[in-house]
Amino acid sequence: QEAECGYVIIVMALYWCTEALPLAVTALLPVLLFPLMNIMDSTTVCQEYLKDSNMLFIGGLLMAIAIENWNLHKRVALGVLRLTGVRPALLLMGFMIVTAFLSMWISNTATTAMMVPIAQAVLDQLHNSELESGTTEQVSENINKAFELQEKSTTPVDSKEIKEEGDFCISFVPWDLDNSHVLTVEEDSKRKEDLEKNHKKFSKGMSLAICYSASIGGIATLTGTTPNLVLQGQVNGIYPDNGNVINFASWFSFAFPTMVLLLILSWIWLQILFLGFNFKKNFGCGLSPSAKAKEEQAYGIIKEESKKMGRMSFAEIIVLILFILLVVLWFTREPGFIPGWATVLFNKNGESYVTDATVAIFFSILLFIIPSGFSNYSREQTGGRSKFRAPPPLLDWKVVHQKMPWNIVFLLGGGFALAKGSEESGLSSWLGNQLTPLEKIPPPAIAFLLCLLVATFTECASNVATTTLFLPILSSMAEAICLNPLYVMLPCTLSASLAFMLPVATPPNAIVFSYGQLKVMDMAKAGFILNILGVLTITLAINTWASSLFQLQTFPSWANKTGT
Repeated sequence: QEAECGYVIIVMALYWCTEALPLAVTALLPVLLFPLMNIMDSTTVCQEYLKDSNMLFIGGLLMAIAIENWNLHKRVALGVLRLTGVRPALLLMGFMIVTAFLSMWISNTATTAMMVPIAQAVLDQLHNSELESGTTEQVSENINKAFELQEKSTTPVDSKEIKEEGDFCISFVPWDLDNSHVLTVEEDSKRKEDLEKNHKKFSKGMSLAICYSASIGGIATLTGTTPNLVLQGQVNGIYPDNGNVINFASWFSFAFPTMVLLLILSWIWLQILFLGFNFKKNFGCGLSPSAKAKEEQAYGIIKEESKKMGRMSFAEIIVLILFILLVVLWFTREPGFIPGWATVLFNKNGESYVTDATVAIFFSILLFIIPSGFSNYSREQTGGRSKFRAPPPLLDWKVVHQKMPWNIVFLLGGGFALAKGSEESGLSSWLGNQLTPLEKIPPPAIAFLLCLLVATFTECASNVATTTLFLPILSSMAEAICLNPLYVMLPCTLSASLAFMLPVATPPNAIVFSYGQLKVMDMAKAGFILNILGVLTITLAINTWASSLFQLQTFPSWANKTGT
């Protein structure tokens, strides 16, 4: 049975890497193959496809769809950009912060698709302002200027004669002849080429900043990206007595500082790579009046977009309130350092019946009940009688049907079925025993090497498929060498989101690549260093604050299946 289960995993891994079948269809293979190979009966396999983690994913996405539907995310984005301004380094930081924050709550793909056009509009305005003001800046910073039309001969001619002859040159001469300067066609052309080159370089950096920030931001929350939910589902499935060690609050305490640190390192690296070491220029220190005028013009775009949105509507306010309440209830359910509300309410014999999925589904249902307004009633005439029609709800199923990525639900389920099959067939135990020589290697080195392996693998396969394949094997390995399973499962889950080098690695990369400004080499060069920085950051996190948060230095009783 171990060999048969291994065969299923290899087939699914090949299909996931090559995408010979759609990812969701490949995820359904255990329903067919496990019963045929006598690994698991069909009923047990099918139960793995809609577990608690799937419902948490669906509930979180429904809230994200409501936020997108009412453009609340765009309002947040423009608000932050108005605070940061448009100076190169600060503009880069502003877009990265907004993208990462939004990606914590809505899908990485949707965040990237929204932010890239906004960034392009701002950068284009900056570029146009530089081109328009460039000639004046080349001549002089003074207000009073004069120019002369001169013939090659010294004979003065009027404008009519110039048109007829066509043999003249234009020279721009300042009023103060001591500081005379002639702007030739060659100089003007070279200046425009330099501006165009700098604009393209900054556009590349901004595009990469957005797609990288979307991937980085997703790791901060349990619902931010699918691999996080895969981990929660795998831990709860393999170790049912773990005491809900992975919940929204515990994950946020571990992953949010990691995300912030990695985001700062990414900002510094992209700034060095695409803006250079001229930090005075990057931060806009000592700007000339013309440069300040350029900034104001670009800043005007952001202000204009904000004005177009108008005041917050009733629907936006209600969605924002529901979102804040959802996050608060997620945090306070089982915060760890104090008793949460779930330990007082909705429990029996000390066992809580409520999970993060319960809270997510509760607020999701409210979105279909609460109306989107109270004043926009339409009066209909039916048989001479007036009839009031209530406004639509905050969310309707038509919108959900269009925007919900149902394929991910099957992908999650396929991963859980695969993990269960590995456990039932004994494959996980066999693999763990084969990896016992790793016991001689220090745990930090094990974590670092495994993170590198996963970060490399996820460049070729989807991050969900990567975590689905690796986590059951890693848990068995950890048990075999008496290492806390979370010590390797947590960092490898984060590493699955470090898909920075290739356009095909993750949808945000593909979106920015489709705009045509980037080459594969641009992404590979920036992403390679960022992958290294990411692995080092995660290794640091797992050996410092995560160690005390999850008690990673001890082998937990819930992971001891043998009872010895």
